[in-house]
Amino acid sequence: MRLGGGGVLHHEGDPEAWIRNLRAVGHSASGAPLPPGSSDDDINRFREAAEANDIVIAEVGAWSNPISPDGETAKAAREKCISCLAHAEQFGARCCVNITGSRNPEKWDGPDIKNFSRETFEMIVEVTRQIVDAVKPTRTYYTLEAMPWIFPSSPDEYLALLEAIDRDRVAVHLDPVNMINSPNRYCNSGAFIRECFAKLGPMIRSCHAKDILIEEKLTVHMSECRPGVGQLDFDVYLRELSKLDPDTPLTMEHLPFEEYAAAAEHLRSVASRNQLHFK
Repeated sequence: MRLGGGGVLHHEGDPEAWIRNLRAVGHSASGAPLPPGSSDDDINRFREAAEANDIVIAEVGAWSNPISPDGETAKAAREKCISCLAHAEQFGARCCVNITGSRNPEKWDGPDIKNFSRETFEMIVEVTRQIVDAVKPTRTYYTLEAMPWIFPSSPDEYLALLEAIDRDRVAVHLDPVNMINSPNRYCNSGAFIRECFAKLGPMIRSCHAKDILIEEKLTVHMSECRPGVGQLDFDVYLRELSKLDPDTPLTMEHLPFEEYAAAAEHLRSVASRNQLHFK
């Protein structure tokens, strides 16, 4: 297992500064330190620094809505996904990650009544094929991250999508919190996490680390929070993660900068009590 995340990508164009920042917080995984469109020379310098210092490039984020109901927005998103996947391929990143998209006309990742329609499922299949076929990656994967109100919102929906897309280089980016969309999954997160790994394990390229808390509001309200503050069963999460490729990264996200150290400390303490460790 490898740990990453937390706003340590600042480097002013210097690969060694980037490595120093990662070492200072004890991370062995990182998001891509350069954006798409960077020069080949710069990408090569940072890639070589990562390889020399045993740093895994966990992901290139392609956050956008390639199935937007607005045609121009959808087109721009697909072009962004293709560019980001090509960037991940050049970097040799574990994956390029995006959500599948949403039919919401206002918010790129928002809920919409059409999100779980058969039409939307088929749109996702076609768009994902277009993105992957445009790049034909051999070193990286295009991965789909789950959301609570968009396909895929469960391991079985993941499997159905992957089967329908039918591309070897489409895989899974696992964030179990994003699929905890019911009190049952919340109260039995350990069992749900085991189900995720049992069904998706061989296809998981990268993972996110978040926690979740249920609120006392009707009907159901759940909010993500810092690892260690909520109720996610991280003991099960790390034990299952440890069974995968040892270079599989776990990336913390969505926290104020000053909270990442506490999140990392919690994850390391959970790993330690389970006799596990991050590389």
